[in-house]
Amino acid sequence: MRSAGSRRAAAALAALVTMCGCTAQAVDANGNPRGPIHIDITRTAPAPPPEAPSRTPGRPASPAPAPPRVLWAPGDRGRDVRELQARLRQIAWLFDGPTGTYDDLTQQAVRGFQGKRGLPKTGTTDTVTWQRLLRMTREPGRWDLYLMGGQPADAPDPRCLTGRVLCISKSSRTLRWMVGGRTVTTLPVRFGSQYTPTREGEFKVFWKSRRHHSTLYDAPMPYAMFFSGGQAVHYSPDFAARGYAGSSHGCVNVRDEAAIAQLFGEVRKGDKVVVHW
Repeated sequence: MRSAGSRRAAAALAALVTMCGCTAQAVDANGNPRGPIHIDITRTAPAPPPEAPSRTPGRPASPAPAPPRVLWAPGDRGRDVRELQARLRQIAWLFDGPTGTYDDLTQQAVRGFQGKRGLPKTGTTDTVTWQRLLRMTREPGRWDLYLMGGQPADAPDPRCLTGRVLCISKSSRTLRWMVGGRTVTTLPVRFGSQYTPTREGEFKVFWKSRRHHSTLYDAPMPYAMFFSGGQAVHYSPDFAARGYAGSSHGCVNVRDEAAIAQLFGEVRKGDKVVVHW
């Protein structure tokens, strides 16, 4: 057993170390020195809370790609719509027109084309649909664009500027009904083929036959207005159905039956007919 003097010396030393700010070697309950390593297992420390998952470093998420730009939609009109319709005709998705108007038939044709190729069936023509169509078709020519008419008329021949005249242009494939230099009506027309050409020049209407039937070709020629031999301006159901994909036997065909019926009522025998380029 240690003496009382030894215990007092150890206590004094511990007090002195505490006042000086140093770390003294620990002692046990009896005042004896304790080893430098001491494990207290009387209590278990609580586990630390789980850490929140860290965000993976890197670039921010990319925004969703923008939808393709719409080029033409129902109700649009113009030359570009004609080209769209002409190209749809080439691959048998459209059978009418071109009309130059984005109508219900055009919308249905575009929707069908899109669905066949796995594109969203919107019925509107966007850049993706248009590029796909371009790769499958050829550039349409002028008379592909105006297969069923609708083309603008060129300037009238000077001989058409006086009197009552059926002014017929082969270059624009149009007929102007003119009175006193003023255009009353303009209609698309069709001519004969290279083997049965429509004659050019200045003529007069010499005979009108509302329900004429050709004995030579066994074909109807309603609202016929004859101006040169057997050649006449008349309604053609074939022109109405096929457009410029066909031709006449030399006559000037009109595809609008209501318009030719009205014209037939206005034109008189003796009125001038000018067929020009």
